[in-house]
Amino acid sequence: MTVIAKTATKISGAVMVIGGGVAGVQTALDLTELGYKVYLIEKSGAIGGVMARLDKTFPTNDCSLCILAPKLVEAGRDPNIEILTLAELVDLQGEPGNFTATIKKQPRYIDEEICTGCGQCTLFCLKQIGNDFNENMEINHAAHIDYSQAVPTSYYIDAKACLKLNHDSCGLCAVACQAGAIRFDDTEKELEISVGAVILAPGFGRVSDEVMAKYGLGKFQDVITAFEHERLMCASGPTGGEILRISDRKHPKKIAFLQCIGSRDETCGNNYCSSVCCMYAIKQATLAREHDPDCEITLFYMDVRTHGKGFDAARKRAVEEGKFRVIYARPPRVEDVFGGGLLLTWATEDGKHHYEKFDMVVLSQGLEAPDEADKLAQAAGIDLNEYLFAETDTYTPLATSRPGVYVIGPFRGRKDIPDSVTQGGGAAALCAGQLAPARSSETVKAVFPEERDISQEEPRIGVFVCHCGINIGGVVNVPEVAEYAKTLPNVAYASANMYSCSQDAQRVLTETIQEHKLNRLVVAACTPRTHEPLFQATLREAGLNRSLFEMANIRDQCSWVHIHEPERATQKAKDAVRMAVAKACHLTALEEMQLPVTPSALVIGGGLAGMTAALTIADQGFDVALIERGTQLGGKALLLTADRRDNDPRQAVQAVIDRVNGHPHITVHTEAQVTACSGYVGNFTTTVESKDASELIHHGVTILATGGNPYQPTQYSYGSSPKIVTQLELEQRFIDHQGSLKIAKRTVMIQCVGSRDEDLTYCSRVCCGQALKNALRLKALQQEMQIIVLYRDMRAYGFMEDDYRKARQLGVIFTRYSLERKPEVSVDSDAVKVRYFDPLLGEDLETEADLLALSTGIVPEDPSVLAKMLKVPVTAEKFFLEAHVKLQPVDLPVDGTYVCGLAHSPRSMDETVAQAQAAAGRACHPLAKGSVTPAPIVSQIDAEQCIGCGACESFCPYKAINISKDDNGKRKARTITASCKGCGVCAARCPTMAIDMGRFTLNGIMAQIHAFGEEEKEVVEA
Repeated sequence: MTVIAKTATKISGAVMVIGGGVAGVQTALDLTELGYKVYLIEKSGAIGGVMARLDKTFPTNDCSLCILAPKLVEAGRDPNIEILTLAELVDLQGEPGNFTATIKKQPRYIDEEICTGCGQCTLFCLKQIGNDFNENMEINHAAHIDYSQAVPTSYYIDAKACLKLNHDSCGLCAVACQAGAIRFDDTEKELEISVGAVILAPGFGRVSDEVMAKYGLGKFQDVITAFEHERLMCASGPTGGEILRISDRKHPKKIAFLQCIGSRDETCGNNYCSSVCCMYAIKQATLAREHDPDCEITLFYMDVRTHGKGFDAARKRAVEEGKFRVIYARPPRVEDVFGGGLLLTWATEDGKHHYEKFDMVVLSQGLEAPDEADKLAQAAGIDLNEYLFAETDTYTPLATSRPGVYVIGPFRGRKDIPDSVTQGGGAAALCAGQLAPARSSETVKAVFPEERDISQEEPRIGVFVCHCGINIGGVVNVPEVAEYAKTLPNVAYASANMYSCSQDAQRVLTETIQEHKLNRLVVAACTPRTHEPLFQATLREAGLNRSLFEMANIRDQCSWVHIHEPERATQKAKDAVRMAVAKACHLTALEEMQLPVTPSALVIGGGLAGMTAALTIADQGFDVALIERGTQLGGKALLLTADRRDNDPRQAVQAVIDRVNGHPHITVHTEAQVTACSGYVGNFTTTVESKDASELIHHGVTILATGGNPYQPTQYSYGSSPKIVTQLELEQRFIDHQGSLKIAKRTVMIQCVGSRDEDLTYCSRVCCGQALKNALRLKALQQEMQIIVLYRDMRAYGFMEDDYRKARQLGVIFTRYSLERKPEVSVDSDAVKVRYFDPLLGEDLETEADLLALSTGIVPEDPSVLAKMLKVPVTAEKFFLEAHVKLQPVDLPVDGTYVCGLAHSPRSMDETVAQAQAAAGRACHPLAKGSVTPAPIVSQIDAEQCIGCGACESFCPYKAINISKDDNGKRKARTITASCKGCGVCAARCPTMAIDMGRFTLNGIMAQIHAFGEEEKEVVEA
């Protein structure tokens, strides 16, 4: 065993991230932006995690790997991220700021510095193994790479399977490898690395096959797991994206999705809800219907738990458009049918029994703690809960039991992608606060070659057309498009690539640009929304200006929309490439400006989210102005009197208030509100009006934490009797009127009051948990009290399922109601009567309630004034809309602005704290750098043609243009580069056409239009 030691410093400027999934990768990138070196430790042979195996995301319909791959390449090329694969943490000694981590790194047997990723070793490898990436539904080899876009792009050898390593035979891979990268003498290494903090992001484990065996897994070929179904749908999967039955390779015409397999199941020890299964089943059902519109799909649920932002709307839309059947039942087993097929039997809530035959059954398996969680916990020195997930506290949700060690993603508890990425940003911010004195002490600056001056060169355009596996290549004839590109004017080089966004493809692009002296680049592939920055960075590494790049979206606009029309898709791809080339001829190098940043932040909202964000920024050494409209800090969290662990939230919130008031870097403004805001990222000026004065605050970033309010019901006779209260009012009664609660004999709770139907179309996420908490508190006061909860879906996600089970064990009665048969409430004198339909009895029941508690939702503070002031979008439900739901969940589309808490969406206290820490972490990126480089896609004004009319200034939505006098005293327009978003409104309004947009010039756009017209002309002439 080789031992490599790295010396420690007193306070290390490095952080170790354990786990290379999407959360770990994004956290690593966040940390480098904040000025810290990162050691990214991944147990498998490549980073990417489970997200690399998914087909598409939902509800955004993005290709999962397409939005992930640029992040992987970015992490792989970042000089401040050291990726260690086939590695694991075995020991952690020391204290926060000065840890020594011992890492055991298994040999790859292929030198990743020399390996070119050609794949010859796999072609000559004789030993076949199951392809784990494709759920073992196809064969791989002992020498392999996990997937085509894997980072690192090096192959490696499975030591347990290799004939050479185990039997000293074969060795053909070493003969075939022209690069000479095979290293059979490679050994296990133990590394000692000095870091200041550790972030645990090992992902999740899966429910065992033994648990799923009772549903026919392993017995019936056409009973598959959700992960297997995901790979069947994926273009890079074993069937090339066709959903086929394993038994006969035919398309299934009836698919059943069974929920809660291995979750909410005491028989396997997993009483918790895995939180993500309901949503991914709806996604898979939707995509299955896209693959085969005639396929009949049935989803079996216990409760539909689509509690995320926008998830309910996506669920409703998917079910209505897809015409899916949703059945509230849990089939106990899967049986075979004579002659073929799979038989399901189930009992519905009315007590009736049903049976039906299906062609395929998909098991929506739950998520467990990661494999060997106890071993990782022992190495890191942290505590686990009863389910082997990392133990955390409600008010410090990202901190483990060991100071300096943080946890994110599913290891803290099952989380979807946005929440995992959010937690990663929060943990990065906490590390930055802890290691602030060592910021930038261990980082290096990326060095690029001198930018080539192409101003005197004729256009030499390189065109790269991407197969994207069969995502594009399965519909578009990519080689034909590449050959066509070679015939276009000014194209000096054109080729087809399998995956243009992979790490090795980026290297090939750089080499090709230099070899053929290309001075402009056109990539025909996926959406520029996620991929443009990746290719622009590659262009810069090749010595060219980033602006000499154009992208043709032949996935979204060709292969996806013409999936059944390959000839039309191919012709349209040719049109898109021809137009992109025509525009590229007019691209010029644009200067990138570096602008200074005011090293302070403005946080609007003094609730739990706002205070947490302010503290997280201030702990990193930056000044914060905290604006609160009310007379005191604390927000709506002060209305709660207990959490689910029976702690008093008011005490925790008061401790946060005390920290805020005593922090030297935070200035609190109460009874104040923002009345005006101008500027751009790094240089905002905000006017704050208080009861005493008006003040101008200069700051570099802005965080919106404006909070929300409880929905005020008008339904169910609310306000007509003191016996009818909301859950929040019931919270207060536990303090002020506990005696009256002790004598109450019957309590009725009605869920989703005003939510998911009437005034509020969304799920408020916390109402079910609050009802369960208060029901248990009532039972603790008076065990004999009868409590009836009328619900639509009990969304006790995560560990709240324990509360749901406990409530049922204590005798709380749960009865489901539908929108068609809602409960009815009447008040007669002092009596409150509730009438509801009992599906089991099949009849209406009426009961008199001593207490009726209405579970109402959350309404955001009116965002209209701030949204218009800051030019940020809001959703139809009046929550602020994030820049990207998966990868930028707390960023707003306007640079330098961020959102957290109830202003973003309804969420629990621990989720609010984590999101506020994430928003603070993202906001500190420009503050830590000290400068910003705005995109050069800005308006360019020809001073000679400008007549100073001011139309551009008046119509600019971002106030990025002002009119001032030049040296000759003439009125001229001037662009404020950092404020400009390149929308083009000014260019459209200019009467003298004196304004052009960088990369979107009039000449370039007209060239695109004429290029399309040229093809039309050729068709007519033919």
